[in-house]
Parts: sequence; structure tokens; C-alpha cells
Amino acid sequence: MSHAKPWREIGAEDLLDCRIFRVERSIAISPEDGSRHDFARIRSADWVQIVAVTAHGEIVMVKQYRHGSGSIVLEVPGGLIDPGEAPAAAAARECLEETGYLARDLRSLGSMNPNPALFTNRLHSFYAHGVERVAEVQNTGREHTEVVLLTRRELEARLRDNSIDHTLVAATLWRYLCEHPLVGS
Repeated sequence: MSHAKPWREIGAEDLLDCRIFRVERSIAISPEDGSRHDFARIRSADWVQIVAVTAHGEIVMVKQYRHGSGSIVLEVPGGLIDPGEAPAAAAARECLEETGYLARDLRSLGSMNPNPALFTNRLHSFYAHGVERVAEVQNTGREHTEVVLLTRRELEARLRDNSIDHTLVAATLWRYLCEHPLVGS
């Protein structure tokens, strides 16, 4: 039997609007002793990621600079879901924009909370086999991506040696690899 109990929120206020997310203060009452506590919370639109696989079995990845870590990272295509947009449509859009590859027949890998201690949103993960290069990369002023194609074995090696160290990307890729194990390995 679980002893964990939900807290009762009695108020919330915006502290900072950062365009792609908002920082809030949540005021909540402890279920144990009724004391009041303040918590920080980050509100954002839901995110998507897609594991895009070519007809030759190559995984379509992107390299890009990330300001948070101050480094070039290797990721799967992904981003924010636009208002009113379905998660699968957002994943296909992000794949096309960031890589020039068209993804059809997307399949869900599920959704997860990026960090329940802070975030209110969900990450929706997808995969698509047989993606095709149909356009040039559509980078914006804030995003500059370089397409990298990896074999399945290269992908697994990069996950194991931590050269793919974006936690959410690794979680999506491990989900994909668990659902699609290599035969005879």
C-alpha cells in the first residue's frame, strides 16, 4: 500500500514568461501536516521526437548547437507542438523541417513526462520506417541542423558510449530499440 499522497494546490502565479515556457510558483498544502509550501513549476507546450528510419535502415539524426549545455549535440528530430496540432503531425513536421526527410505512417512509442518534479508537459515519441529525403533542411534563425545518418549498430554504440547524452533523446531511442530488437544479435 502506498503512503504517498497528493498535495492540494491553493494557488499559482506566473514568475517569468520565456516565450517557449513559463516559470510559475505553485502554492500547495502538505497532505501530512497541512503546512503551506511554495514550489517552482515549468509550463510548456508538449514536445515531440521522431526516430526516422530510411528504407536502407539508417536512422536520421541531427547535430545542432544547444545553448543550455554550450555544446554540439546529436539528437533525433523534434520540437514543440504548435497550438491545435496533433502530436504525430508535429513529429512529421519537425522531421521534414530539420532533416528534409518526409515521414509517413508514424507509429507511437508512447509519451512520458520530461521531469515530473518541474515540468507540466509531455514528450510524445514516434518512429517511422521508410522515410524519404524530399526537401532541403528548413533551418530558422534560431536553429541550424546538420543531418547525420547512422546505422543501427552505430546508433547503439553512440548510446552506450554516451556520445548521445540528451536524456529525452536517449529515452526515445531506447524505447525504439526495445520495440525493434536486432535479429541474431
